[in-house]
Amino acid sequence: MTAESEYAFFPEKKVTVIKAPFNGGQGKLGVEQAPEKLIENGLLDDIKEQGWRYEIEDPLMGDDWRAMRADASDVYGNCKRPHMVSEGAKKVYEASVRARENNTFPLTVGGDHAIGMATLLAFVKKYPDGGIIWVDAHADINTPTTTESGNLHGCPVAFAMGLDQEHWPADFDWIKQLGHFINPKQIAYIGLRDVDKGERKILRDLGITAFSMYHVDKYGINTVVQKAIKAINPSGKAPIHVSYDVDGIDPQYVAATGTPVRGGLSLREGLFIMEELAASHLLAGLDIVEVNPALGPTKTHTLDTVNTGLSISRCALGDTIL
Repeated sequence: MTAESEYAFFPEKKVTVIKAPFNGGQGKLGVEQAPEKLIENGLLDDIKEQGWRYEIEDPLMGDDWRAMRADASDVYGNCKRPHMVSEGAKKVYEASVRARENNTFPLTVGGDHAIGMATLLAFVKKYPDGGIIWVDAHADINTPTTTESGNLHGCPVAFAMGLDQEHWPADFDWIKQLGHFINPKQIAYIGLRDVDKGERKILRDLGITAFSMYHVDKYGINTVVQKAIKAINPSGKAPIHVSYDVDGIDPQYVAATGTPVRGGLSLREGLFIMEELAASHLLAGLDIVEVNPALGPTKTHTLDTVNTGLSISRCALGDTIL
């Protein structure tokens, strides 16, 4: 059942669906199929059913991403495909900025989480005092000097925060030139359970609000969400952007994802986060990333993962149980 929801920053209720079929931030193919798979299974119809109009942006269309991915010279130290990631992120950033300039709700559908640096930077360009909630099993705050895998989908928060700039590949100079980064006090994590040693030090040193699955178990998901909102939005009036990696939810519900980690959020806990943020009237953007249709052990597992992504979107746009 759909209930009317008020969205303080989008009175006209218009969504810009930003398709980001990007796979350069990690090593597994298939995640680039997710935007079309979500649309094929009803994403656009769901948006209309929640009372929103929509337009579609396809910023990565037309570029030869396969050739970029195959370029063996695209490395910098331990970082894999920095040029490809930079090019993809810049195009998604530009599309996100356009969506926000047009006062539409950016719904970015990945693709891997490397694109998160783009959506976060576009958000703080429009809302310098806004808050960000990052739902994920992983912190994704490695820098070029701390990343163990070299996969840049594990680094988007660090780039959006401007950390360790002296060791960035030159491809990311465009981010330095923007003149704005997110502040450590603007972001809160929910669902962490696989955090690298270097990331743990960064989180502690910067005093970043982070709720692991231990905290979810200890306090319950409602308390965690309320604590997260208060930490990033002490005024209670600022907009909130959510970057949602489906692997934040336990792999029993989302098996078709690239880096599953057991012991995650239940499906209901994962959807509650979006229901509560929609009910706050402050939600101002959403990324749904890391659905990988190629990695489901069976078609049922793949469909379950896709449907979880669709449920996240529906809850964000106002769908309620009663």
